Amino acid sequence: MKITQLPDAEPRPRRVAVGTFDGVHRGHREVIEGADTVLTFEPHPVSVISPGNEPKLLTTLQRKAELVATLGVRELVVIPFDREFASLSAREFIDDVLVGRLGASHVSVGENFHFGNRAQGDAELLRAEPRFETRVAPLLEVDGEIVSSSHIRGLVAGGALEYAGTLLGTPFVRDGIVSHGDERGRTLGYPTANLVPQEGYATPGHGVYACRAQTPDGRWHAAAVNVGVRPMFESGLGELIEAYLLDFEGDLYDQPLRVEFLRRLRGEKRFASIDDLLEQMKLDVEATRMVAGVPG
Repeated sequence: MKITQLPDAEPRPRRVAVGTFDGVHRGHREVIEGADTVLTFEPHPVSVISPGNEPKLLTTLQRKAELVATLGVRELVVIPFDREFASLSAREFIDDVLVGRLGASHVSVGENFHFGNRAQGDAELLRAEPRFETRVAPLLEVDGEIVSSSHIRGLVAGGALEYAGTLLGTPFVRDGIVSHGDERGRTLGYPTANLVPQEGYATPGHGVYACRAQTPDGRWHAAAVNVGVRPMFESGLGELIEAYLLDFEGDLYDQPLRVEFLRRLRGEKRFASIDDLLEQMKLDVEATRMVAGVPG
């Protein structure tokens, strides 16, 4: 899939799906279905329109592109969203972007999509446009609730990663570069690969999770992951994502690591002794092996 900045896009007859698409969840996929082009915004518009009120994002632009590419989309067009772009009227967005720059023949949006200065444009305005056909995807409901990025962010923050993955259509993922820690896990017999949570992005609520981790060689490993500040020790390291990769030996420092969160096993807790902690860690590893489906 080609990734293009809006100023570099070449007009051609396009079937364009438009939206922020944070998470590329199942509702977004209904909007994108049948599109050959996805038009999205970077950074998140709220970060420009109302700085300080932007949500914690579910996906980086790279991850968003990766997910969109799995949907058969030919091109991801990225709007470099700034105050100048935010000042465009809804009519200018249609005339200059959808028609003028992209050459859209079909446009697909979600029913709650708004665009243009002060969000004055909506699905009805697009429907009234004769130069392209408009498809408005209804909001998707699962278990009686609307699937939305904000709802999924709440699930992630609350540790409900299994259900978050159900609504996303794929496990929630965090990517990062393995950083150096205090190596306390290694002294306990459970060496961890540590990721520092990325500012501005959603991080699972503190606790222990059954996960899968992908190492730079492309291989996947079951991983027992602790998210938090390690209540058993005064490490001074702040919040960390600590992944113990089962049946793995090697040095991952300063290398990329992907963590897929599958299920929350328990909350963080302080143990009366190191032996109690080690016993619990053993149980966490056994539970992780079962959830991740990796043979012993």
